[in-house]
Amino acid sequence: MAFAGVLVEAEVKAALDGCAAADSFDHKKFFKACGMAGKSAEEVKKAFYIIDQDNSGFIEEEELKLFLQNFSAGARSLTEKETKAFLAAGDEDGDGKIGVDEFALLVKA
Repeated sequence: MAFAGVLVEAEVKAALDGCAAADSFDHKKFFKACGMAGKSAEEVKKAFYIIDQDNSGFIEEEELKLFLQNFSAGARSLTEKETKAFLAAGDEDGDGKIGVDEFALLVKA
């Protein structure tokens, strides 16, 4: 798990179980269930850089699709509907991607 030592494994498992069905992912519920919503700004920033697989400084749509797999390799991909809703929720400036500050707002929402 990329978040070992940052998040509690049992909480991550519960969060993943809570969105195992297609089109059941809700970022607010997920961030709360896995414990990320309660993390410090610095820890949220570290999480951003784990999710930013290509190190572009942004989380793009393709990285969002694979979002859950950052928490568990066997997790499902988000559906297109979930991915687009997640992107829309986090993309404050409308540039089609989520920056580190936008991600922090999304986690704490």
